Amino acid sequence: ISISKNMALTFLLSPPFPQRMSSFQLNLNLLKELLSFIKVLEWIASIFAFATCGGFKGKTEIQVTCPKVNENKTITAAIPDANVCDVNWKNYVLTGDYSSSAQFYVTFAVFVFLYCSAALLLYVGYMNLCRDSRNLPMIGFIVTLVATFLWLVSTSAWAKALTDIKVATGHSIVKELQPCDHQEVTCYFGSVTSIVSLNVSVIFGFLNMILWRGNAWFVYKETSSHNPSNTSASHPKDG
Repeated sequence: ISISKNMALTFLLSPPFPQRMSSFQLNLNLLKELLSFIKVLEWIASIFAFATCGGFKGKTEIQVTCPKVNENKTITAAIPDANVCDVNWKNYVLTGDYSSSAQFYVTFAVFVFLYCSAALLLYVGYMNLCRDSRNLPMIGFIVTLVATFLWLVSTSAWAKALTDIKVATGHSIVKELQPCDHQEVTCYFGSVTSIVSLNVSVIFGFLNMILWRGNAWFVYKETSSHNPSNTSASHPKDG
């Protein structure tokens, strides 16, 4: 603050600390570093996780034979014929709802994809900010631990639900249908849609968990808890 002859006050404003917020600078060579390369693998694995699980549609077919009337038909569990062998098959449906486990798995995989996209953008565009900041590495380490745990929970729940789906739509469905126990009706298991993509989604779920678990150590090495000397060097005390 300076006082001039006419007693006017003039304020000279200056920033309390130097501006270290650098502008966006794209540097794809940083993707060759181990921390960034693992993040790319996590980004790709998350895409395969929700892509192989979401949007799946399948059907289960049962062949029904009536010896007395010489009638043979194939019944689909999704849209059964109204009357076959004098039985109203619409009254018999598949039981079990496993959508919650699949929805949790797919939703979490999408959130991981978005987080990895933002993290990669930060790595290749604002690496100086990441290295100079004390909070960002610690936040990344905490997020990595949480994501590892949620990958384990969501994948395990989805794997259990997938096992129950295989049982509910497998050969045992014929034994559970009451009309198939009658002598006038003979039932044979027809076919079921291949669920190879769902099996692959479980594999990618556990693969994501392994990637995030392994990446936790490299993220921890960037924090001030592991290497406090770098933090003190980047933030020197006042003389």
